This record gives sequence, C-alpha cells and structure tokens, in this order.
Amino acid sequence: MSKGMGQELAEARSERGNADGLFEASGGESILVVDDDPFIARLLEIELRAAGYDVRVANDGERGLELARERCPELVLADVMMPNMDGFELTRHLRMDSRTATVSVIMLTARGLSADKLEGFAVGADDYIVKPFDTPELLARIRGALRRSREMRAQSPLTGLPGNVRIADEIEQRCASQAPFAVLYADLDHFKAYNDHYGFMRGDEVIQATARLLQDVAMDVAGEAAFVGHVGGDDFVIVCEADIAATLAERTIERFDAQIAQLYDDAERERGGIEVVSRRGETQLYPVITISIGVATTERRTYSHYAEAVAVASEMKSYAKKAHEGSSWAVDRRTS
Repeated sequence: MSKGMGQELAEARSERGNADGLFEASGGESILVVDDDPFIARLLEIELRAAGYDVRVANDGERGLELARERCPELVLADVMMPNMDGFELTRHLRMDSRTATVSVIMLTARGLSADKLEGFAVGADDYIVKPFDTPELLARIRGALRRSREMRAQSPLTGLPGNVRIADEIEQRCASQAPFAVLYADLDHFKAYNDHYGFMRGDEVIQATARLLQDVAMDVAGEAAFVGHVGGDDFVIVCEADIAATLAERTIERFDAQIAQLYDDAERERGGIEVVSRRGETQLYPVITISIGVATTERRTYSHYAEAVAVASEMKSYAKKAHEGSSWAVDRRTS
C-alpha cells in the first residue's frame, strides 16, 4: 500500500467538491450549451447560471466540439437540429475522443419521435428532452445525469464497488446519524508475492474474488444494511451496524481461508505458498494469502468525523496483522 486508508479517503473527499447538494443547488459543475438558436442558448445560460452551474455556450456543433476538447465539461446540453454538425454527430465525436468520451450528454429537440430518441441513445446520449421543456424538469434531468456520472467515477474500475468518495460519504453519514455503526478495514497479506509470481491478471482475479466474497458475506450477515467499498489495491472497507461487526469479521475470515487456496496452482497449493529464491540463492516461502481486518466500532466510543473511525480501523488492522499469523481480526475496545 503506497498510502494509508485515511490519506486516500481524505484526498477523495477534497476532490469530490460540493457533492452534498446534489438535489438542491449545484456544486459548480461545468455545462456546455450547444444550440444554434440564440434565444434558447441565452435562456439556458441564464437559468443554469442561476442554478449555480459554470456555463459556456456554443452556437453550432463544430464550435461546441472545439470548446469541449479545449476544456471538457461535465455535461453537454446539445440541440439536435443544427447546421454543419447536428447533435447526433456532435455526440458521436465526443464519444470517439478519449478526452471527452465520458462526458454526460443531454439532447434537446423539437421532435419527440421514438426513432429520434432511439438514435440519440444509440450514439451515446444519456438523456433526451423535447422542446418546449419545463425548466424545473430540465434542471432535475441535469442533476440526475451529473449524479449518475459522479457515481460511475466513484466506482472502482476493477471490482465495480464504491470507491473512495462513496466510502468517505458513507462513514460520514453514519457519524452524523449518531446510530451505532462499525467500520471494518480489510487488507490482504502476502498478496505482493502472489502478484509478482503469477502476474497482474491473476492478481486482479484475487482482488475481484475478494470483492465478491465480501459482498456475499455482508449480504448474508447484514443484508442491504451493510456497505462494501474498495479503497484500492488489496484494501477494502465494510460499514455495518455495530452489533454484527464481530460476526461479519469472523465469517469473512472463515470463507476467505476456505476459498483462497483454489486460486493457487497445484504445486504452490501443496507446498503451502510460493517459493522465491533470493539473490543470495536462499529460498524463502511466502505463505498462502491471508486477510487481516481491523474494526472501529461505536460500542464504547463515538466518532464525530469519518477520519476518526478510519484512523482507528486502520490502526487495528495493523495490530491484527502483526499480532497474529494467518487471517485474523482485531477490534478497538478503548473508550476514548
């Protein structure tokens, strides 16, 4: 691990911006309006600026594409019927360019035919609004598109689990609610030796298998009330109710130890790990991957900020890793 969990989550928190106001005011997200009707373009600019967005305007598709490539917005609001380059072609170009491929696109059109909507979605549009539109509805559609885009960016691309932004949010919401909760920080031991020996593709399979196992255990023990996130690398977080933390940790270790050997080749499985010859010619055995879990819980103390719970969970994970051989977990029982 190149960074501590607390540092990664703190950085993610600072990068997130004002995401708490998703359903009210905007967090200053950038929107590019592309419409050849000056009246409509100006009206949209006024309404969106009043809602708190950073707005730029282009009066045709070609200029819109230029502006998007110069500084990629978070959302493009594009009219379909424009000269030179219509909204469909503009969206195609945006999706083909790596600099703009992930931008959200909402199309505006005076035609409400199903064929037009299907074509818009086929070229990569995220939503489709028919003119004349209701401003509150338009703003709601924009907020929805930006929220979905933000959630996608907050996911781990390897596991599909919520990433650092969502982890920080989840823990902070639990702190604010003052309801009992626990944070479990899980970390794999001896993973580097496995990754070096078998290669990154096999290493990714271990990470993905661990993600599925954590989700399955969390669902079995806590149902939908538990939250599972992927900090990055071989680090994971589970947030759950305080009274089930011990059961969740024990079940996770039990299932992990029962399944991990299946991801080794026969020779290493029989040997009990991976043998590595050092530069001195000495043979060192790296045991089969194990999992260490640190638990921070509100059973004996309270947390006013997510960083406090993160720091304690990380500390207990390190303790579990050093104090015990094999998979283990440790819970903080201090009262202050």
